Amino acid sequence: MKEPARILIVGGGYVGMYTALRLQRKLRTDEAQVTVVGPDPYMTYQPFLPEAAAGSISPRHVVVPLRRTLPQCQILVGEATAVDHARRAATVKTLATDEEGGGAVELRYDELVLAPGSVSRTLPIPGLAEFGIGFKTVEEAIGLRNHVLEQLDIASSTRDPEVRDAALTFVFVGGGYAGVEALAELEDMARYAARYYHNIRPDDVRFILVEATGRILPEVGPEMGQYAVRELRGRNIDVRLDTRLDSCAGRIAVLSDGSRFPTRTVVWTAGVRPHPLLAATDLPRDDRGRLVCTAALQVAGAEHAWAAGDAAAVPDMSAGEPGKECAPNAQHAVRQARVLADNIISSLRGRPLRDYAHQHAGSVASLGLHKGVAYLYGRKLKGYPAWLMHRVYHLSRVPTFNRKARVLAEWSLAGLFKREIVSLGSLENPRAEFELAAGTGRRPEGT
Repeated sequence: MKEPARILIVGGGYVGMYTALRLQRKLRTDEAQVTVVGPDPYMTYQPFLPEAAAGSISPRHVVVPLRRTLPQCQILVGEATAVDHARRAATVKTLATDEEGGGAVELRYDELVLAPGSVSRTLPIPGLAEFGIGFKTVEEAIGLRNHVLEQLDIASSTRDPEVRDAALTFVFVGGGYAGVEALAELEDMARYAARYYHNIRPDDVRFILVEATGRILPEVGPEMGQYAVRELRGRNIDVRLDTRLDSCAGRIAVLSDGSRFPTRTVVWTAGVRPHPLLAATDLPRDDRGRLVCTAALQVAGAEHAWAAGDAAAVPDMSAGEPGKECAPNAQHAVRQARVLADNIISSLRGRPLRDYAHQHAGSVASLGLHKGVAYLYGRKLKGYPAWLMHRVYHLSRVPTFNRKARVLAEWSLAGLFKREIVSLGSLENPRAEFELAAGTGRRPEGT
């Protein structure tokens, strides 16, 4: 009797989870055993991170538990550190240490799916590593929410006007989806929360968006991008185009136009880069560090190796332009995962593969509560219709009916009740109070 094929999926994000989900549904257990390796036991639906940061959605509804969604797959929480495809082996560092019976283990496979995604692309800017805040994970989103609300508390309680001004100044670097949506949602939340402080007015809060190019939200087109700039500036948000962050050392944001802003908050969303794991493989990569793939989502020149999403350079067959590649976004990643899974099944069953081709439908972006921009099938929407389309589209893409129902219920309740403006910053150091009582710690200063 033929042994089941060992399919190893590295990464539990869009591509990893959706590929495993489709393989689980279409393969018999005697055909294959699917193992998913990822640093977290859940998939994060990143388009909802800005709403989670603003308190419109609970953090637990932004993530999809892999063990519940993929009951027929083996889930291993750990970090893949190297892949030797010539030997069909991957090295994985698990959560348990060597002393605890864990550490680095070697997993053998017959078919490999590399979908580790991307990581934030940082630059050697003075002070960025010490004071910058990322916005790519649910932990970072909730940490940023707590941080913003803590700054309001600091501004309200200090007698030092310089500390107050710095606490009420928030600098966001990067004019893509993550930066614009995070800024817009948090600006809404901060100005709403300010009304509950006796000595802070909404106009005292200052938000600054720094973008190195001459436009924001390039995915929605130039006209909608210009509308977004006007909308943000109309809300007293300082949008700086063709401007770079030169330094944030000493908690002072220095911009390339000569401006200086004392601030306690610098949020960095200026792009991503391929996951470092790709450099620790023996698979071909392009000049940007991504895996070179065929239109069938196979790694070029490497049998039984597959890739998609941010980690892969996939030809865009629907573009009609030689050399053009699919954009690294969620719309492509989810659809690539389906084709990738089907091609693995076809390969196991000796059937021909099919190429991935998807005509880009457009883009939607939220600019805060009841505000947004959209470019769909050549049609442009703005304001409330675009915001509603943003919510409808992403609700339809959230995996599992249970998750859809929970998100919809929270949105409905949010329309009936006031925003929550409580900061739970102590969650980031839950033992602080106990250590203080035990005499081994002290109360952390505001950050």
